[in-house]
Amino acid sequence: MLLAAPDGGETKGPEFGKASPIGLLVILVLLIGTALLIRSMNKQLRKLPQTFDAAHPEPDQAFDEGTDKVSIPADDDSSDAESTATPDR
Repeated sequence: MLLAAPDGGETKGPEFGKASPIGLLVILVLLIGTALLIRSMNKQLRKLPQTFDAAHPEPDQAFDEGTDKVSIPADDDSSDAESTATPDR
């Protein structure tokens, strides 16, 4: 299907090209933001150890200090109740 262009084939209206500067600005802002994110990610990746070797856990233990404690609730009543309960016969 072929549509005829109005006014002798001219497709450029009075608003043609006005979005170009804004589009260019948006693209530049996105490129700058992407570059900053990549730079930040590279800084964070440099902080990681070369290997995650379990034979030398000292750096990991220094980081995890205080987070490896396991708290087990003391429910002595439930364990005593099971051991002292007499079955109904």
